[in-house]
Amino acid sequence: MVKPGQSSFRRILLSRILLLSVPVLLLGEYVTYRKARSSLLETARQNLTESAIRKGESIEASIQALQANLLTASETAVLKSGSPQESQAFVERLAEQLPTKVQCVQLRDLNNDRIIASSCGDRPLGSIETSWWSHSPDASSNPISKVRVTTFLPEEDPPNTGTDLISGEPVNEGQLRLRLYAPVYASDRYLYAPDTPGTPDYALTIESRLGQRASDRRFEPGSLTGYTVVIDQNGTILEHANDPDRVGRNIKQEKDAKRLESIVRNAISGRQDFLHLFGLDKAGVELICGYTAITSPLSHGGGEQKWIILAVTPLDSALAGLKQIQQVLFTLILGLLAANLLATLYLTRDLALPIEKLQDYALNIQCRSTSDRVPHNLRIREFNRLAEALDVMVDRLKAWAEELESAWKEAKAANQLKNEFLATISHELRTPLNAIIGCIRLVRDDCCDDRDEEIEFLQRADDAAIHLLNIINDILDISKIEAGTLSVLIEPVDVNKIIQEVIDIQEEPIQQKGLKLTVTESTEPLTIEADPAKLKQVLINLIGNAIKFTDTGTISISTRKETAQTHNGDDLADGSKSSRVVISIQDTGIGIAPDQQQKLFQPFVMVDGTKTRKHGGTGLGLAISRNLIELMGGAIALSSPGIGQGTTVEISLPLLDIWSEGEDRPQDGLDSPELRTMSGVRPEES
Repeated sequence: MVKPGQSSFRRILLSRILLLSVPVLLLGEYVTYRKARSSLLETARQNLTESAIRKGESIEASIQALQANLLTASETAVLKSGSPQESQAFVERLAEQLPTKVQCVQLRDLNNDRIIASSCGDRPLGSIETSWWSHSPDASSNPISKVRVTTFLPEEDPPNTGTDLISGEPVNEGQLRLRLYAPVYASDRYLYAPDTPGTPDYALTIESRLGQRASDRRFEPGSLTGYTVVIDQNGTILEHANDPDRVGRNIKQEKDAKRLESIVRNAISGRQDFLHLFGLDKAGVELICGYTAITSPLSHGGGEQKWIILAVTPLDSALAGLKQIQQVLFTLILGLLAANLLATLYLTRDLALPIEKLQDYALNIQCRSTSDRVPHNLRIREFNRLAEALDVMVDRLKAWAEELESAWKEAKAANQLKNEFLATISHELRTPLNAIIGCIRLVRDDCCDDRDEEIEFLQRADDAAIHLLNIINDILDISKIEAGTLSVLIEPVDVNKIIQEVIDIQEEPIQQKGLKLTVTESTEPLTIEADPAKLKQVLINLIGNAIKFTDTGTISISTRKETAQTHNGDDLADGSKSSRVVISIQDTGIGIAPDQQQKLFQPFVMVDGTKTRKHGGTGLGLAISRNLIELMGGAIALSSPGIGQGTTVEISLPLLDIWSEGEDRPQDGLDSPELRTMSGVRPEES
């Protein structure tokens, strides 16, 4: 009869298979998705870092080209002559012919700060200080070093200058703004007197904006080049190709100030890496960037300054290919789930049908309404064998029922015998006890005629008491055989001598098995407090175990002295610590599983307790050894890394203090052997 809350085997099997397989499929899909995402991010990391390096190299190359072209132009005779018409024509041609696009080229007279020629109207390009070139040129230095390079921020632009005066295109779009100044001398006096200090007469200036404009930025899906962001060493944003409004701001004002400061520190220290950002774009989307550092081309600031170059792209752009992967994984998981459901339905039907047939057979047997044999055409070998086993089991149950009836009769007879035994023992105990009580009461109540009759009654009581004592002694002897009694006689023992005696005894079985025995003795004599016979018995048992459970390899025996704390973990009262001798027996035998090691010190416990075990034994050896060692004031421990990795047994016993001549030895009871006893298993039973 089906109880409420129960379900069929087929339904349970179906639910369990789905419960296990569906999460595994989903987990596999998730892991695949995460792996694909990680691969795309790793590709973005490498490409953006390389893009930042290329952008930095491009900026350096562009500035160097501008410096070289500006220096070459400053040496032309047309500019040195100071003719406004010729200089204006030269400046306009220079603005058009420079390989790097510029917004303005301008020639200024340093004596009166007048603009002689300009390609962008009358707007002066910054302020010029004649002290920049007041020293004498150094012939050994790089000529390009005479070119003064500065940068300027949007707030430094005059009003209504947001378009290029040459092309009419917008210029204030987050690009890197540079001004380069080169000195122009009106005469050749430095050719004849190069050591004579002086200042130039004119200054040739170029204003240029490097990088891609924000209006030209297009984030192609999967693009990993990124737009450019330039930050100086002080944290000022010099270029932002995607958000011009951020140019001139310090990174401390940004939402990701800590991350940006970390980028600046890492780049200055020479690292070229990759980082996620969340607040460097006006859209507020998550960004990823690669970064590097280049030497600042500016001619001021003191020391070697750095510019940090960032290649930035939105995370969605870097993970553009992930959407296609998601679609493929979604289609794949739907197909796998459908296939898994069909396979599970087919599997549960094949597995549940034989069990259902066996269930019907078992119910018919329970109701005793059929004599048919169990069906054997179940198409599954294990179920067919189960059906055969059921037939055999039914036959055996019938036979066992007859045996149980016979055993019940035997048990009934045994119970009768037990009652008879208890009755007999009760009678044997009660009879002498009644005799003792009766005789003593007769004497006590003065019922005897004379002294001789009193003595006779007392003798009868004495005989009955002796008889009762013998019965009790017999019962106690049986109890002692079951429980046993251990006793040890403590005296000074030479450890090395005892070990050598045991090795002499075990030498023959070691040679028979072809094992290698290594003995490492202490360099100093070791005398302990122990019972030599019992210690010898323990060592014989432990070394015998090592031989028995080691087929090939080595048995190592070593002794050492170490300082140990007292049994409760505290030092001794005088601040010293007790010295102990540790005897270690290590083998390369079959080893012991960690969960079985503590059980071995219990009586009758063995690692392999089956009737077909390879190694014999009663399981009492380690239990007896532990009781003996603890009775002698020591400890025993067993350890093994695991099956097949050998076993190590260590015995720790107190070291006997050796007193020098003329020194009084404390009366600790060891001048004569000390007898210690405890209840436990008889040693002779190991």
